[in-house]
Amino acid sequence: MKKYAAVFPGQGSQSVGMFADFMDNEIVAKTYAEANEALGYDLKAITLNGPEEQLNKTEVTQPAILTASVAAFRVLMSKADAPSALAGHSLGEYSALVAAGAIDFKDAVKLVRLRGQAMQEAVPAGVGAMAAVLGLEDQVIIDTCKKVSDAQYKVWAANFNTPGQVVISGNKQAVDKACEEFTALGAKRVVPLAVSAPSHCPLMQPAADRLEKALHEITVKDATIPVYVNAYAKPLTKAADIIDALVKQLTMPVRWVETVQALKADGVEALVEVGPNKVLCGLNRRIDKTLGSANVCNEATLAKALEELA
Repeated sequence: MKKYAAVFPGQGSQSVGMFADFMDNEIVAKTYAEANEALGYDLKAITLNGPEEQLNKTEVTQPAILTASVAAFRVLMSKADAPSALAGHSLGEYSALVAAGAIDFKDAVKLVRLRGQAMQEAVPAGVGAMAAVLGLEDQVIIDTCKKVSDAQYKVWAANFNTPGQVVISGNKQAVDKACEEFTALGAKRVVPLAVSAPSHCPLMQPAADRLEKALHEITVKDATIPVYVNAYAKPLTKAADIIDALVKQLTMPVRWVETVQALKADGVEALVEVGPNKVLCGLNRRIDKTLGSANVCNEATLAKALEELA
């Protein structure tokens, strides 16, 4: 079997009806039952039937994606050898830590619900914004964000998703100003994102403080498989380091390009995206076409992933 890493998607991968054709699987059904019990409401029903506004509320979206990802990972583990490494994009880092045995699934479900609420409440609606910038160098984006920021309104590079695709985050006034500059600098596209909170920038400090408190109220264990974290783009296994990285993750950029490059440098031959949709498969191919690629979100994709890994 190829040496592979399991990678887990973040917010934005959700859709009403996701995993509909996977729910008959006994392992998946059991995982959703655990999540329902931890949350005190029927997450499975919202996942399958919506309404969309409900599923797209950050405090529901985050447990929904985590549960789908963990369910798919458990199914994969019933058929394949364990991965040699794990990583997750933003929220996906929590799925990776459950997979690594560092955080108990029920604790993680409650934790990401709190994370969603804390992010929502850290910055009032309309104050923050995010936008994707395509076709400019990373350094140009970093420098432009610095240039347009002032004492009152600030913007930062927040997600390094692929070479030539960076997401910015911050106060709406500064984000709008930066977007005008990027267009003038010849960006291929500048796309405002429909998000309710400006993630992965210093405006999220109040949420990070709440999360840190919550992380110290649960048991975080050493990871049994190295988890390559967003904040540092390097593998961690120690519980104290994991807590630090999860707190930093809310205010620091997601270094996805460097994460994929580090996995490759450490001998990983294939990346398997575990969870709804195929967002990371697209990003990963743009970062390094030589890595094998697969996703697991139903029985058909599971069969293909097992073929890829064989």
